[in-house]
Amino acid sequence: MEAPLITAIRAGDVDAVRNLLAEEGDPDVRDAHGTPALRLAIDTWSPAVVTLLKKHGADLRQCAPDGVRPLRRAVDSGSPALVHALLEHDTWPHFPTPELLEMRDLALHWYESGAESELRRRTGAEGTVARTRVDEDEFSWVDELALGGATVREGHAGILIHLEKALRPRTRLRVPFEEMRERAAAFPDQEHAVWASVTIALAERRDQETWRAAEALRTHPDPLLRLFGAEVLRLTHLFDPTDEDPFAAPALEIFLDWSTREQDHAVLQEVLAGVAEHDEPRVDAALLAQARHSCAGVRRAVASGFDRSRAFADGVRAALLELTADPDAEVREAACRAIAGGGGRFQPGE
Repeated sequence: MEAPLITAIRAGDVDAVRNLLAEEGDPDVRDAHGTPALRLAIDTWSPAVVTLLKKHGADLRQCAPDGVRPLRRAVDSGSPALVHALLEHDTWPHFPTPELLEMRDLALHWYESGAESELRRRTGAEGTVARTRVDEDEFSWVDELALGGATVREGHAGILIHLEKALRPRTRLRVPFEEMRERAAAFPDQEHAVWASVTIALAERRDQETWRAAEALRTHPDPLLRLFGAEVLRLTHLFDPTDEDPFAAPALEIFLDWSTREQDHAVLQEVLAGVAEHDEPRVDAALLAQARHSCAGVRRAVASGFDRSRAFADGVRAALLELTADPDAEVREAACRAIAGGGGRFQPGE
């Protein structure tokens, strides 16, 4: 009879896995073929289960019957979320430097060859590759490619980020900003797992070299690169855990000026999000200036920008009331959310 934990993993039942492990289930239990629970979690594309097994002491370097270790299997899968689940900071010591370097080479090979080309080479199959957009986690997505009975996700550029982060304390590996930017630009969607991995990794550097490189993009003729620069700047300030917050004042000045000049709608939305993360009177003025913008996404960024804790000025109240009647449903929702968050601070009858 199959172990209940194995059955739960196959079914993708994260709650059942959590409960079984809490009841002292064996995180290294194997199925009838000798495949360990961790390998099954990887093969079923479940980073949440990988995290649970790891938390309960699963052997992160145990081989499956095919002799493949978990990290190699995760890298080959093309899923940044699976590799991240294995390589969160507290588990770095489990992986020897040579193994991490080998896995970086493997991920780089997939990335440079192209997932589709490498999938064809490995399977020897011809025909059309089935491409499906799938969720990697709550916030990001990747394309999943299927051919000849094999499946891989097109996220190896994001996997590189996680491997390089694990290697950096040991090797001082630092990928140039321009190379990181090229990786993100190959997947031009802020919700793509690769784009997200790159911008977060650059923001976590929190150094002046990265800041200046991102700031320089604000005048780039390509709006995609302006968007990339704006997001890196915004996240650098957002993720700063220090009391000094050295990027706060520079970020505010950059975004206030940028918001008056940006013509691309997507970039302007990101810039306004950066403006809204500060708390001073000029922020309201910058948002109000865009409240009647022709693009619904920009108006939505304005409404969301007012969803803050401080009191509303009269002009903000009027703008939010107007946005509750916006023709776009998402704008109306954002405005209502801001008003609801205002509580006693919003008195429309005044």
